[in-house]
Amino acid sequence: MLILAVCGLPASGKGEFAEVARRMGLPVRSMGDMIRAEVEARGLEGGPEVFGQVAVDLRAEHGDEVLAVRLADAIDSDVPVPVLVIDGMRGTAERRVFQQRWGDAFEVVAIHADPDVRFARTQARGRAEDGSHAQFEQRDARERGWGVEVLMSEAEHALVNRDPLSAFHADAERLLKSVLPDA
Repeated sequence: MLILAVCGLPASGKGEFAEVARRMGLPVRSMGDMIRAEVEARGLEGGPEVFGQVAVDLRAEHGDEVLAVRLADAIDSDVPVPVLVIDGMRGTAERRVFQQRWGDAFEVVAIHADPDVRFARTQARGRAEDGSHAQFEQRDARERGWGVEVLMSEAEHALVNRDPLSAFHADAERLLKSVLPDA
């Protein structure tokens, strides 16, 4: 089994990459969904500051690797598949957990996108964790602090997400086909 963890700054296209994987029949596990579930479990009203604070609180309470450990345990209990995609790896501590767990069966995909394009996408998608331009910049800074740019610079695979979206989808599909057994 190959585990591909997708990283990138907010609204770079990680979810779009994951959607291409799903359409190809590949399982996807989302780290962002874990935060959204935690917000719900805590009975909080979701908003840009709330999602960010819960992510920070979880890391402060349980260590920077908390989400990776939880997700890796869940993946290890899944039925084995040829390729599984992790949507939304954010930090170097998470990568360490995944590398220790899966070794050479783990690779990183970096998604790059222009900041102005990313902000425009946050405004169009309407997620509870998206907000103003200042909140967008705070979110970028928080994720940079976790090491997302290091992950992106050291990734085994890299894609640039620019318009049209169909071109990015085609690039993502090509990458995924290239790592599938019998590719």
